[in-house]
Amino acid sequence: MTSTSPADVSRRTIVKGSVLAAALAAVPAAAQAGTGQAAPRHAPAGIALVRNRLTLPSGIATGDVTPDSAVMWSRASGTGRMTAILRAVDDGGEVLRGRGAFERVLRGPRATQASDFTAKIHAGNLPSNTRFALEISFEDDGGASGESVRGTFRTAPDAGTYNGRGRNGDSHKGGDVPSSSAQSFVWTGDTAGQGWGINEEIGGMRGYRAMHQTRPDFFIHSGDTVYADGPLTETVVEKDGQVWRNLVTEEVSKVAETLTEFRGRHRYNSMDANMRAMFADVPVIANWDDHETTNNWYPGEILEDPRYTVRDVNTLAARGRQAWQENMPIAESAALWRPGTFDDAGQYQPARIYRKISRGPQLDIFCLDMRTFKSPNTDGKEAYATNILGQEQVDWLIREVSKSKATWKVIAADLPLGIIVPDGAVNQESLANRDPGAPLGRELEIAGVLSAFKRNRVKNVVWLTADVHYCAAHHYSPERAAFTDFDPFWEFVAGPIAAGSFGPNAMDGTFGPEVVFSKAGRFPGESPRDGENQFFGHVQLDSDTFTVSLRNANGATVFSKVLTPER
Repeated sequence: MTSTSPADVSRRTIVKGSVLAAALAAVPAAAQAGTGQAAPRHAPAGIALVRNRLTLPSGIATGDVTPDSAVMWSRASGTGRMTAILRAVDDGGEVLRGRGAFERVLRGPRATQASDFTAKIHAGNLPSNTRFALEISFEDDGGASGESVRGTFRTAPDAGTYNGRGRNGDSHKGGDVPSSSAQSFVWTGDTAGQGWGINEEIGGMRGYRAMHQTRPDFFIHSGDTVYADGPLTETVVEKDGQVWRNLVTEEVSKVAETLTEFRGRHRYNSMDANMRAMFADVPVIANWDDHETTNNWYPGEILEDPRYTVRDVNTLAARGRQAWQENMPIAESAALWRPGTFDDAGQYQPARIYRKISRGPQLDIFCLDMRTFKSPNTDGKEAYATNILGQEQVDWLIREVSKSKATWKVIAADLPLGIIVPDGAVNQESLANRDPGAPLGRELEIAGVLSAFKRNRVKNVVWLTADVHYCAAHHYSPERAAFTDFDPFWEFVAGPIAAGSFGPNAMDGTFGPEVVFSKAGRFPGESPRDGENQFFGHVQLDSDTFTVSLRNANGATVFSKVLTPER
C-alpha cells in the first residue's frame, strides 16, 4: 500500500548496530522464549566462554509444515554446517518412549557468506499429527558444535488420523473426529513499517507475543515481512508528543539498495525477542508483497524516488527477493520446483513463491505471489485482462483448488480483492479500480478465477490478506455485484502487527463486497504504542466450523464470525 511516515524523520541520529548485534548474537533465542520481554541490550556475563563458538543470532524458525514434512531454518554467526535434532514429544514436552517414539538427527547444508550464513533443512517422511522438540546448532569447520537453540512444532494431521480431542485436550461430543478439527492458526502482515521499529520501552513488537499466546499451530505472514523502503531513526515524536525510541542498525537507517541492506532488514526484525520466541514455536507460511523491495513496485518500474541511487526496480527486487528467500522458512524441495540456489556462475536463482501447503483433510493453504508477475500500476480500466497473478499462476490456482479434497481452501493473498488501494492520484496498486461496473484490467484475471471455482463446484473458499493496515470482514456475493458468475465467499483482512495504522479504504463494487466489519486507526500513521489498532486474525478449525476472529495486539477480540461448510 502507499505508505507515509508519521514524522519527518532524519538520519542524523543513528545507533550503530555492530555492538548491539554482537551482543544479541550471544543471547540464545530459547532463553527468551515465552518471556514476552525485549532482548537485553548487552551480552550476559560469561560470554567469553563461547566467544569463538558459532551462535544463532536470529534464533530459529520452521515453516511450510505439512502432515509429513517441515522446513527448519536458522542463521549462524559464521561458516558452519547446520544440524537439527528432532524428537517426538507429548504435549507436556516429554520425549515419547515406545509407541510413538521418533528421533532423527539431520545434517543440513553449510551456511556460508554466500547465503548470509542462513541455512535450511527440508525434512520429509515425518509422522503426522506429532509434536516435535527441535534443536538446531551449527558445527564449524573444525568439527566443534556451537550454541544450540530449541523450539517445537507439530506436523499436520493426515486423512487417517483421529483423536477425539481438541486443541487443548477437550473431548468433542459425538465421539472421534478428525484431529484436523483441533487446528488453529493466526495471520497478519506489516512488520516494522512507517518508522515504527523495535521499541524496547514498550516491550518490543508486542503483537507477536499476543499471537504466540493463542498457541496457534501455524502462522501466515501475509506480506510486508520487512520494510526495506522505510528508514528507521532512533527517535520519532508521536502525534501526542510522546517519544518513540527505536533500536536502529546501520542497515535500516536508509532505504535498502544493496543486498547487504536488504539482508539487514531481516536481521533487524529478528532482533525482537517476541518474534524470535514465536518463530521458535510456531511454523511460518510466508507471502511477500511490495515493501520487501519498495512501495507499490511492479516489474520493470523505474523509480523517481530521490532517496534511491539504484532506480531500476528489477535490480532492487532481485536483491530483496534473495534476502527474503534466505530468511523465510519456505519449502524449496527440488521435487516440487527448482529451489532458490546459486548457479555455476555464482548467480542466485529464485525459487517459485506461490505454493500449496496441505494441512490435512480439512484444510489446504494456497499461498499466492501477487508481485512477481504484476502488470504496471495504471488506473486499472483496460478493456483486456492485465496481470496480478499471471497466467501460469492462474492456471495453477484453478487446477489445485479445484482438485483439493480438503473441506476448507484458504487462499493466502498479499493484496485484497475489493479494497481500493491507490498508487498516487490515478493509478491503482491492487486490482480494484474504483469502477463498480463490469471487470476491467486486473479484475478480469480474478473474475476468471472466481468463475472457474464456480464452474468446478469448488466449495468453502476463504480469502485471507493484510496490506491495508486495518482489519475488516468482507462478504462477496453475486446478488450485489456487477459481475455475477461466481459463488459467494468471505475475505478477512488483518494487520498491521508492528507498523502504522491506516484506513478504512473505499470499496469497489465489481464483485459485490459487503463490509460486515472494519476497524482502523484513529489517524493515518498511528503508532503501535498501545496496540489497540494493531491487528491479527485467528482461525479455530473444528470438525464442522471455521471460526474467524479479528484481534488487536493486546489479544482482545474485536470481531468474530463462525463459518459452516457447504457440502
